[in-house]
Amino acid sequence: MTSTVKTNDLSQILAPISLDFKALDAVIRLNLASKVALIDQISAYIIQAGGKRVRPALLMLVAKALANGQVNPHALEMAAVVEFIHTATLLHDDVVDESTLRRGRETANAAFGNAASVLVGDFLYSRAFQMMVIPKDLRVMEILSDATNTIAEGEVLQLLNMNDPEVDEASYLQVIRYKTAKLFEASAELGAILANASKTQREQAAAFGRHIGTAFQLMDDLLDYTANAAQMGKNAGDDLREGKPTLPLIYLLEHGSSEERLLVRSAIEQNQDLPDDIFAQILRAVQSSGALDYTQAAAKREVDLALSCIQDFPDNEATNAIRALCEYSLARQT
Repeated sequence: MTSTVKTNDLSQILAPISLDFKALDAVIRLNLASKVALIDQISAYIIQAGGKRVRPALLMLVAKALANGQVNPHALEMAAVVEFIHTATLLHDDVVDESTLRRGRETANAAFGNAASVLVGDFLYSRAFQMMVIPKDLRVMEILSDATNTIAEGEVLQLLNMNDPEVDEASYLQVIRYKTAKLFEASAELGAILANASKTQREQAAAFGRHIGTAFQLMDDLLDYTANAAQMGKNAGDDLREGKPTLPLIYLLEHGSSEERLLVRSAIEQNQDLPDDIFAQILRAVQSSGALDYTQAAAKREVDLALSCIQDFPDNEATNAIRALCEYSLARQT
């Protein structure tokens, strides 16, 4: 089945699960409800902020693709669990990174304070664990609990890498696979389990999720140097200002001039706000060095690997959407 959707239009790509997405909103709202007013307030703030919900979408698309359009009754609940885990990591991330802007609006920690954000993040984790037992399937619990643990390890690895200009590409990719790609992997594998897919298809789905998750993060790191705040929903250059050595900087540290390498090392090492003029110099160096092309090529390799993992999936509307999602990961500007 040949893709006819626009690869830069996520809503069109996700059309096969548009009704499921509406139902997912209701499941999320129902399960975020709490008798504690502040939790309700922050939860509502998070929901209103929106987000692409790519991970739950991936779970539902894989489940539909491998079950030829049928929907497992627990798919929406597990999609909500995935979204809760992801949102909890964002809440904690923003506190650690001292971020002030996400999805085009104030972060929860900026609006409500660090303590409230951390504790509501904990609430989301615990609610996710309450819900993951619903299917009464140990495989589901194993995948989600392992993923949550791996993500936490990735957070710590990233913290260790902060302000360290000696981080190499292999260490950087390890953080991505732990911190970001693992939940994509879990989402896709859960979709296969909920579709009662074969062991081989389950492994293919997991590998697909791992590669597409890596591609999404690589493109995020590239967009940090090419998109503006309105497009990205966060401040451009935040990664560099937070001392994160992402792939464009790692490339520049290896291939830039001695002056450029010295400038980048100093910017990564410093623990204070990066002046705009210094960021502008580094941005010009990143753009002229080939670092962005190198990062784009790395993302393209991951997408190609992801596509190879699903080549034996049934040829149907959901699989077509998954292929389009791969193309979207490279074409997106937000």
